[in-house]
Amino acid sequence: MTDAAASLGRRERNKLDKLARITAAAGELFAEHGVDDVTTQQIADRADIGTGTLFLYAKTKGELLLLVQNASYADALAEGRDAAAAEPDAFKAVMCVVRPVVECNRKQIDNGRTYLREIVFGDPEEPHHKAALEVTVQTEQAIAEILRRVVETDARAAVLAHVASAIMFISMAATINASKTTTEVIEEIALQLGAVLPRQ
Repeated sequence: MTDAAASLGRRERNKLDKLARITAAAGELFAEHGVDDVTTQQIADRADIGTGTLFLYAKTKGELLLLVQNASYADALAEGRDAAAAEPDAFKAVMCVVRPVVECNRKQIDNGRTYLREIVFGDPEEPHHKAALEVTVQTEQAIAEILRRVVETDARAAVLAHVASAIMFISMAATINASKTTTEVIEEIALQLGAVLPRQ
């Protein structure tokens, strides 16, 4: 048990344990079968909780997918930031951020595309949706930090980072790209970003 967990009361520890079990169960089932072919009952059974308890943590499968994918997305972004920090070329550094995010999103392509739809069209007041939006903001901020190396103002870097984020999200979500390999999608993103981002 971590020091942080030990400092919590029993009730809070139980809640964290249930959340971890739900996240693990949903993640395993979504990876095995795809989000569309998994029921909330299956997730509750694998997490060894009742469906009523499950709905206290996430009201829909979309929210469960956000819960699962948000953690993976945050890890991918951290990986990308670390790689970008060691890359002196700004364009290559942006691609260091993009690559693990795309790879994470395409581990199970249909789940990734559903996740992106949930981010765009989901309820922004729902906690898991808020967390997803925060990670997308952090992605843009990471790209903007890199672009400040090669553009004249913070405002310009932020606009270009927003454009880069849009290109990345559309390329990942587009139906026409569903059958492409992850490498092909990354190459497409790089080609588009190369047309709009300044070079050193």
